[in-house]
Amino acid sequence: MRELIVDRLAKAPPLAELFTADDLEKQAEASRLALKPAAVLLLIVNHSEEPTVVLTQRTTHLSAHAGQIAFPGGSCDADDRTPERTALRETQEEVGIPPERVQVLGRLPEYLTSTGYAVTPVVGWAEPPMTYRADPHEVADVFEVPLRFLLDVRNHRYESAFFKGRMRHYWAMPYGDRFIWGATAGMIVTFQRVLGGLT
Repeated sequence: MRELIVDRLAKAPPLAELFTADDLEKQAEASRLALKPAAVLLLIVNHSEEPTVVLTQRTTHLSAHAGQIAFPGGSCDADDRTPERTALRETQEEVGIPPERVQVLGRLPEYLTSTGYAVTPVVGWAEPPMTYRADPHEVADVFEVPLRFLLDVRNHRYESAFFKGRMRHYWAMPYGDRFIWGATAGMIVTFQRVLGGLT
């Protein structure tokens, strides 16, 4: 599976073919902002039963995106040089995974957020066992979700809500008592579109 993912990432279709309505809306909003570069790690763990993806739940006291489900990651530092460096550094800081445990497979297209970030999702691969050490300031929990579940379009819901004076649209993927939505869900939808029928 790893080699197939690498191949699909390298042969991703033109960006316009991957855009969802959510992407187009965020792109229009972001075009009016000074975007800050950021990167996240979409980390696949190759369990023998089935591959999973590492996600975090942010702590409730944070000023932005408190309590939300997210990939490990954050803003690019001046000395990071590449999105891969940012994603690996932030992952180690947030959940304690050393960079040497991660094989980088490729990137997904930049995801623009209405909060002013241009996020590069970096796709990584790791072999179990995994040990997590959550940063208590930023991360309330670290958990894994089956890759099969995330890539199944039947689990992708496109929803809307009235927020800050207007209707907002977003992707959502409820998983048990977890609610994966917003930018994280949008990046997963893009990942599914890049990989096509891979499950």
